[in-house]
This record gives sequence, structure tokens and C-alpha cells, in this order.
Amino acid sequence: MKDSTQHYTDILIIGSGVAGLSAALRLAPFHQVTILSKSTLNDGASYYAQGGIAAVFDNTDSIESHVEDTLIAGAGICEKHAVEFIASNAKNCVKWLIDQGVLFDTEVTDTGETQYHLTREGGHSHRRILHHADATGKEVETTLVNLASIHPNIHVKERYNAVDLIRSDKVGIEGEARIVGAYVWNRRKEQVETIRAKVVVLATGGAAKVYQYTTNPDISSGDGIAMAWRIGCSVANLEFNQFHPTCLFHPQARNFLLTEALRGEGAYLKRPDGSRFMPDYDERFELAPRDIVARAIDHEMKRLGVDCMYLDISHKPADFIQSHFPTIYEKLMTLGLDLTKEPIPIVPAAHYTCGGVRVNQVGMTDINNLYAIGEVSYTGLHGANRMASNSLLECLVYGWSASEHIAAKISQIDSVSMLPEWDDSRVHNSDEQVVIQHNWHELRLFMWDYMGIVRTSKRLERALRRIHLLQQEIHDYYANFRISNNLLELRNLVQVAELMVCCALKRKESRGLHYTLDYPESLDHSGPTILYPK
Repeated sequence: MKDSTQHYTDILIIGSGVAGLSAALRLAPFHQVTILSKSTLNDGASYYAQGGIAAVFDNTDSIESHVEDTLIAGAGICEKHAVEFIASNAKNCVKWLIDQGVLFDTEVTDTGETQYHLTREGGHSHRRILHHADATGKEVETTLVNLASIHPNIHVKERYNAVDLIRSDKVGIEGEARIVGAYVWNRRKEQVETIRAKVVVLATGGAAKVYQYTTNPDISSGDGIAMAWRIGCSVANLEFNQFHPTCLFHPQARNFLLTEALRGEGAYLKRPDGSRFMPDYDERFELAPRDIVARAIDHEMKRLGVDCMYLDISHKPADFIQSHFPTIYEKLMTLGLDLTKEPIPIVPAAHYTCGGVRVNQVGMTDINNLYAIGEVSYTGLHGANRMASNSLLECLVYGWSASEHIAAKISQIDSVSMLPEWDDSRVHNSDEQVVIQHNWHELRLFMWDYMGIVRTSKRLERALRRIHLLQQEIHDYYANFRISNNLLELRNLVQVAELMVCCALKRKESRGLHYTLDYPESLDHSGPTILYPK
């Protein structure tokens, strides 16, 4: 056995977005923390978040209003205790970010005071979005990455994929079943290594890569959800896949997002003839929740037989647009589009996974010593539709609550001395990587067609049959060939796709992001869709 293939850490955090980094920084003063990153440390969905973080900083606003807005956007099935917990801890967690050096935009009031500039987005009744121009995620993520990179107790492993979690009773360790580490794939050395840990935190993000069109980076492949399910955790609400209404429609920038803050600052959604259409769908017009806006765009595109709709803020002063949305303005200019002068072509694209691994108020899953925080988790906050700028907030609040709980209990957890090595003695290198690529493209295409913005039971059943065929192919492939990045991600994406479709088939109604032509009405009484492993 080579020494380099077995490692130990107090806390293993899988994922390097805002959730994982904030938890790591809170725990590192007292414990050894290892962060696993599939790519570089800041190459995740957090980095690309444009909008901001919702929190009550205005005296005319209230936590009760934030809670009420979230419950309305969640279409009646948010868990109110979770919403209240997150909204009431929002300000303190944002202040912690500010203390770490994150710079949010400010403005000078008429009385000469400096205060945070708060913007408004869909579903919010007040201006409560703190932001850093239109690149909030970049500012937050970069700040936390810089702090983590120099912390003596934080050890970063870049270009490592988690393969599977290790559960004590599955490897012959006596006592109550618990997570004791993970098998991870070192992409540089192309070998599987073992990391022993007292606690494992999943902070792997969502699974939007299961769709053909997405605003997410390539690494959003549902890894944490799939690993947790395989090890015995329950999941919930995976039928609720949020499609962001305004993704740029351009062949050279297929996943570039046009932040909701554009509509918050007065942008209109228009048909190709220049007429507005949101007044026909909702009294909140362009500031209706994302599920309503995305369906309206999808309906107009299908009704008119066109490839896209348009987002237009050109009626605002050019200097206002350039100062508030510099990143978007500059990106569009490189593509020959001028945000200050013309409507911008847009389409909906898969954006956020509202369901995930079920956790309690401190991020604990069904299995001891395993936590899940951020988009990978189901906390009850989002219900049937996530309200804008609640996502980074959820990362911060659960990064805090999970770290507090871990710090209080970790001294009582015994570490294990050694774990079984990964056995790849009977597998060989594949000479047919093209098979993985074909399966990958097939999955993402039929999920877009059958599990998209509008669904039917027949489409969902067809998707499930295709998924089961792919699972068998992947199982045979996985058993015979050495691990690769694409194989690991395909294995996880197909697993999460199955869970998404099974959740969708269980919901016999239309609610929020789940709209089915077979059950177009909402039930009088509804709740989360929960799946339990056999």
C-alpha cells in the first residue's frame, strides 16, 4: 500500500463554493479541515452568481416580510420554521461576510449618510438585496478563497472528485452506522485515494448539468445528492428544478446569465415585435417569481414559433446601466450587443436545484457525521420555487449552523485508524470514451424534452425508461473500466435524473416549478415529495 493514497483530516468538506468555504473558515481556527474541489477552488456556481444576497437591512423592511415573500414564492410548501430560521439569521451571517472583507455596493443618502445599496428582484416586496455590482458571487467567493488559501488549518485538494462516501457498517466497523470518510479520485495522478474524517460535509452544489441548457458551470453534476442517496440518505423535492427566465440566447455564450436585478431596475420582457407580454400573465409583471416568468417566456416562444424573447433596459440612462451592470455590459459588447441601446435575446435555462438531501436545522442528514449545506441540500426554504437571492443566503446560514453543531460534537467522535483501500485491480482502461459522451448527450437532451418547464406523465415515464437503460449501461461500464471524470459525473447525473423523475411522477398536481399538463391545478393540501432509499 502506498502511503500517499490514505489521508486523515478532522473535517472533510466536499465542495468549494460559498457554503463549503464559509463552514471551513468558521471551523478552521480549532480543527484540521480539508476542502475537496473538483476543479480550481473558485470554479463553481457561487462564483458566477450575479444578483446578490437577500437580508433585511432597511428600516422600512422586516424579517416577517422576507418570510412572507419567501413563502409566497415557494407556492405554499416551504417549511415555515426553516424560512423563519434563515431570514432571522440573515443579517448576522451577511455581517460576518462583511467582517471577512466582502465589499457590498453603497450609496449616499440625501442626508449625506452612507448606506448599503439595496436592489429588488422577483418575488421581493422590498429592496433587500445586497450586491457587488452585478458580480456578487465573484466578490464573495474570491474573498473567501483568499482567506482559505492562507489558513494554516485548511488544506485544499484541487482537481479531486469524490467517488463515494464510506459508511462504517459497510466496511466492518462496529457501532452505530456513521460516515467515516470518502473515496476520492485524484485527477492529476489518476488514482483513487482514501480520506478518513470524523465529519464529512457535502457542499457540492446542484445538478443543473442534467439539462441540455443551463446557466451553471460544468461541474454542477449532482455529485453530493447521488453519493448521499447511494449511502442511505433520503432526498426531497427534486421535481422542482428552477429555470432562470433570462439566459442569453447566443451561440458563443450559451450559459451566460442576465441577472434578475436587471428586471428589478426596470428592464422589460418583450416579444420580437417589441410588445411587452408579462402584463398578460401576472399583476407583478416582470417581477413575478421565476417559475411564472419562465413559463410565460416558454409559452410565448411556443405560441409564436420563435427561438427567443427579449430583455430590454435601453430606456434607462446609459451611465446607470453601465455602472449597475458592468460585467454584463462588457460581456455583451464583446458579442456585438449593446445593453444600453437594444433588446437582448434571452431564453430560459436550467439554473437551480430546489430539492436535495434532507437535512435538519444544523445541516445533519439521516446518517451520523454527514452534513449537507447549500444547493445540495433540502432545508425547506425554497418550497416549490426558490426566491431570488435566497440561495447564497442559505449557504451562509447553514455554513454557520452546521459549523456550530460540528464544533460542539466533534470532540466526542472517535477517528478510525485505517480504511480499506479502493480496489481497481480487476479493471482496465477504456478505449471507448465516446460511449460516455453519447450517453451524456442523450441524458441531457431527453431530460430537457421530457422533464423540462412543461411536463406530462407520458413524457416522464418515457424519461424513466431511458434512464433505467442508461443506468444498466453505466453499471456495466463502471464495473469494468477505470474511473474518469466524465464517467463519475455521468454516473451521478443519471442517478439524480432518476430521483428527479420519480419525484415528478409522485406529484399529482402543478405547483411552482413543477407544471404538468395532466394535473394543471394545485391540490388544496400539499407538502414536500420525499424519497427514501430501499
